[in-house]
Amino acid sequence: MALIDVAISCLNSIREIEEDVKDAIVYIDAGCTESFQFVGAFPLFLELGARAVCSLENMTSLDAVADWNSKSDCAKRIVIMTSRLLNDAHRYMLRCLSTHEGVQRCTVFTSISEGSHSAIPDSPLGPDAYREYETLLVQDYNEHTKKSDKISKDKGVSKFSSALESLTMEPIESENVDISSGGAQVAEASLSRQHEDSLSFGLPPISTGSMSDTDDVPPGATLTAHFLYQLALKMELKLEIFSLGDQSKNVGKILTDMSSVYDVARRKRSAGLLLVDRTLDLITPCCHGDSLFDRIFSSLPRAERFSSQAQLKQGVPSINRPSLDVQVPLGELLNEEPSKIRDSGLPEGIEAFLRGWDSYTSAPQNVGLFNECDKKSTTNWTELLNGSLVATECFRGTPYLEAMIDRKTKDGSVLVKKWLQEALRRENISVNVRARPGYATKPELQAMIKALSQSQSSLLKNKGIIQLGAATAAALDESQSAKWDTFSSAEMMLNVSAGDTSQGLAAQISDLINKSAVAELQAKKNEKPDSSSRGLLSFRDALLLTIVGYILAGENFPTSGSGGPFSWQEEHFLKEAIVDAVLENPSAGNLKFLNGLTEELEGRLNRLKSEETKEIPSDDQLDIDALDDDPWGKWGDEEEEEVDNSKADESYDDMQLKLDLRDRVDSLFRFLHKLSSLRTRNLPLREGSLASESSFPGEPSGNKGLVYRLITKVLSKQEIPGLEYHSSTVGRFIKSGFGRFGLGQAKPSLADQSVILVFVIGGINGIEVLEAQEAVSESGRPDINLVIGGTTLLTPDDMFELLLGQFSHF
Repeated sequence: MALIDVAISCLNSIREIEEDVKDAIVYIDAGCTESFQFVGAFPLFLELGARAVCSLENMTSLDAVADWNSKSDCAKRIVIMTSRLLNDAHRYMLRCLSTHEGVQRCTVFTSISEGSHSAIPDSPLGPDAYREYETLLVQDYNEHTKKSDKISKDKGVSKFSSALESLTMEPIESENVDISSGGAQVAEASLSRQHEDSLSFGLPPISTGSMSDTDDVPPGATLTAHFLYQLALKMELKLEIFSLGDQSKNVGKILTDMSSVYDVARRKRSAGLLLVDRTLDLITPCCHGDSLFDRIFSSLPRAERFSSQAQLKQGVPSINRPSLDVQVPLGELLNEEPSKIRDSGLPEGIEAFLRGWDSYTSAPQNVGLFNECDKKSTTNWTELLNGSLVATECFRGTPYLEAMIDRKTKDGSVLVKKWLQEALRRENISVNVRARPGYATKPELQAMIKALSQSQSSLLKNKGIIQLGAATAAALDESQSAKWDTFSSAEMMLNVSAGDTSQGLAAQISDLINKSAVAELQAKKNEKPDSSSRGLLSFRDALLLTIVGYILAGENFPTSGSGGPFSWQEEHFLKEAIVDAVLENPSAGNLKFLNGLTEELEGRLNRLKSEETKEIPSDDQLDIDALDDDPWGKWGDEEEEEVDNSKADESYDDMQLKLDLRDRVDSLFRFLHKLSSLRTRNLPLREGSLASESSFPGEPSGNKGLVYRLITKVLSKQEIPGLEYHSSTVGRFIKSGFGRFGLGQAKPSLADQSVILVFVIGGINGIEVLEAQEAVSESGRPDINLVIGGTTLLTPDDMFELLLGQFSHF
């Protein structure tokens, strides 16, 4: 399914609520804002007659003034769209209604179905969730209005009484809100509860084969099941559900139980759904693969996202995932030669464009805004050129992003260079730049982007490919590519060492920790804390590589040590390396396992530094005591004893602090032992056919992730250990009732489906999308329509936060 087809389908769903949107102020929360930006929905709201589209979390009374359609009368209608549970968004909706007192009708759209609200244990709403919440909201609104009236009367102020005549609850069509949206409730909900087999709130637990009771399923699994069910209904698909992993089995069971006789009997297109637990393969999202999309997604900054800091009743927190709205620094790229850009008249054109068609209403003092600015203010207007990597209004009709996502770095950058060259030919613009065939560099892309941006019409016409070119150029910048390549080389060395001996792998990890600590300390002394510009790895980066090394060690040396993959001596050296690195630079990495100790460690380090400076005597300092011939003693013995006692106390405190630090490091290594046991504890990986194989040149799937190996085995109809098929209600009845007469249904195969949906619970990355396309191409099955998705898009930094950050379970 093409990206643009999904976007058009979403826009058509919004058109269905035209009567509600017309003449209304539309409030959308952070999740809807991100999703609507991806599909280009904001111009559509203007077309449908909305007065304004405003932020629900940041709403003010001035929102009623921001009227797109320039109507003089007050707004009587409000539309609220939320991607959260209704009880989580309640305070914002109540504040919205209380602020706009003249509103007579309010319509609330939510992306969470009634079934999801009733299925979540922490939700106070039942099966009739919409009507229950409607009653609750009206009740709270009336109580708030009475309190406000009383306060106004006590102060002698006349208050206009609100006349809210109706409040309507409606579901948003499921395609309107992307599950991977950073603000969507589905992506933020916890995927596991804390127990011995769990790793993080944002990841499924280890698949030991003991499926938990569905009554204790975490909120994220329940919401994911309901989302997939609604998505299948929207796409008119009858799903044959397969699952791999304990949490995936829970989701598959909920999905199957939600199906009814009516759903099965409807004439729908059959499709296969493969649910996979992310914990079956943690190495792939932790590593820096050869994917241009992953490089761009990891290198560029993200848009700031509103965080509600919601905490569920049973102690399971929401996952504050970073926004998926990647910001393209086009303004910075053009700002490197500001004089040429000023001479081209581009700033004045941008100013006039931003003023819009109502330029006659502009204040005289604002005229010539850019002419009054000096060179320092150039960045102010260049920031206005920055845009989002995924914005359909820039890519409509030209699926650049879809074509680039399944390309490696070299092929993808050359493809972007080709698109820029085609745009230059269309605009009859010549660029004098050295171009190497088959390669793309930042200077080449930068020269083409600047040439296309000189003209206002060319900039607006080619904004999509210009932004994509700027994103590619930023990812290919030496400050970003050097560190990515360093990571990739280190991961390759760990992979090679894992195929040799445990001693070699342990030495490799220890060497990475020591070098990163020295490099970071040297950069700190030189007052250059950011070592990424030189391609050097930080201590935080070394810990991420340690995670990769331990997972590789668990796959290759599962019985080396009593509690882990390394011997006691090998692990002792690793622990000492981490302890020394922390003592030398306690603030490096902002690590969770150092919470509560960081300030004490920094205080100790500062005290030692101050003592070193005191011990160094100056050249002109005279030691009077050395000239004293009186042997019977010195004055001030009591003061010296106090100093000695103080030093003894400090020495004791230092010893206690080091013991506390070693305890923290021991807890870190116990968590690393759990990661190293993934192959032996994950039931589907025990037989070895799905585990990560050694990267020998003759083995095509040696360096591939689990998604690639799964799709390859599915399409070749090989047996997959641990893969469970979820039979529907009717199917189970036929199997149990007519099976005794030999009339039972045969178990369907995923390979027999022409449409296959692969959904990774816990998230996916760009390299997995690329490898999935490779698996389909190598299978010789051009008839297969593959749709791959996940809870969110993951980067190596995201994996570090999930495994060693605030949402980790160690």
